[in-house]
Amino acid sequence: MTETVDVLIIAPEVPSYAQPGDAGADLVSTESLRLEPGARALVGTGVRIALPDGYAAFVVPRSGLAARHGISIVNSPGTVDAGYRGEIKVSLINTDTEHAYDVAVGDRIAQLIVMPVARANFIPVETLPESLRGEGGFGSTGYTKDGIVA
Repeated sequence: MTETVDVLIIAPEVPSYAQPGDAGADLVSTESLRLEPGARALVGTGVRIALPDGYAAFVVPRSGLAARHGISIVNSPGTVDAGYRGEIKVSLINTDTEHAYDVAVGDRIAQLIVMPVARANFIPVETLPESLRGEGGFGSTGYTKDGIVA
């Protein structure tokens, strides 16, 4: 069974889940605009929410927009903290180098994922415990299934 949480909302159109089991609820644009190749724009959704303490919402790209049109989100994922009460806006970018993309009022432009989050208790130390991975990062685990860096 999927856990649910009550989220208070003010919105001209309440975000909705397209399919049962979807993690992200669709956010729609409240404005129309043209994104030229390489351009970015802060696009309103009209959505304002009040998350319970211990939760955050994350604004993420729609995979179909990215795959078909090169439309993504500049600061993905965008984080909505529990204490934020302003409008959720989406910083869209057109990564297509040749074609503009038109956004119309009501277009699905992003998804909103609501998740519980832990608050870290940072403990300063002189050294960190060893791990198998160690300091390896940015491709250190390899690019092929056998772990060989190609």
